[in-house]
Amino acid sequence: MGEQQHVTFPQEIIDEYAALGVDLQALFSAGHLGTRMGVEIVEASAERVVGTMPVEGNTQPYGLLHGGASAVLAETLGSVGSMLHGGTSKIAVGVDLNCTHHRGARSGLVTGVATPLHRGRSTATYEIVISDEQGRRVCTARLTCMLRDVNPKDAERVRPTA
Repeated sequence: MGEQQHVTFPQEIIDEYAALGVDLQALFSAGHLGTRMGVEIVEASAERVVGTMPVEGNTQPYGLLHGGASAVLAETLGSVGSMLHGGTSKIAVGVDLNCTHHRGARSGLVTGVATPLHRGRSTATYEIVISDEQGRRVCTARLTCMLRDVNPKDAERVRPTA
């Protein structure tokens, strides 16, 4: 679950962050929580972010995918899209997350696809659709992130350490 993952980025994004010495793999990972939950981001751009998460290990007592696990996947994907939209001068901070759970999932992988509903100067809103392996909608979420200016302390958190 914590193994290195391959994320697909547009070349202009790779170049922009590389010029600042920022490790894109670390910056756009799912973080410690996402790693524990097995979240993997497989495609990332401001227009579309795709990620997967196993159901196993992320269930509630009845054996169904936990709604909070769906929320973690949704917020991760929407935040990545918001960060890519904001670029290197902004940092995305989630301010509102809404999840509607449509059906349960007991096994396999769920896949989330985040697409923008609004991309402004100070906020970005993404819709995230989470589906099971049969393509059935498990959850629909909406995430709004505030885009705030990066300060030097933020920049230090995303630079690779020796």
